Amino acid sequence: MIITIGGPAGSGTSTTSRILSEKTGIPYISAGDIFRQMAAERGMDILKFSKFAEGNIEIDQEIDQRQAKIAAESEDLIVEGRLSAYFVDADLKVWCNAPLDVRSERISKRESKSITLAREEIITRERSEAQRYLEIHQIDINNMDVYDVVINTHAFKADSVAQIIVKVTEVIKCQQ
Repeated sequence: MIITIGGPAGSGTSTTSRILSEKTGIPYISAGDIFRQMAAERGMDILKFSKFAEGNIEIDQEIDQRQAKIAAESEDLIVEGRLSAYFVDADLKVWCNAPLDVRSERISKRESKSITLAREEIITRERSEAQRYLEIHQIDINNMDVYDVVINTHAFKADSVAQIIVKVTEVIKCQQ
């Protein structure tokens, strides 16, 4: 089974993907992993590669293509990334979300910064990404039509979010 898990920063997609992988034994990849791999291939550290990627839409496109290729060559895989659902032929497409205040607090703790700064960075990043996704891919990131399931990760503990996805995969298997 191929599953995509997307969501904005701080929504818990990485945690959900890791726990889901542990529960199911299905391996997972993330857009971040691919980004780091591409940086290493070019002999750059993450910061230098991030700067390079800012003005180079081919980097975004290559990440999307690599995810799609890896998924196409896999029987079972969890693919984590904001746009994965648009480029990966998946059996289940999940979007995780949480209120901005919750996501800000999570990132604040994870990155040891103030909640106010985390919130400002999230807002700036999301505006930039929304514009970039629209310009590069003609994707409105706020349109949830591509997703089979949308989960408020603030309403459930991370383990429960993964369990919800497991239950959905069981329903899908019964329908096949």
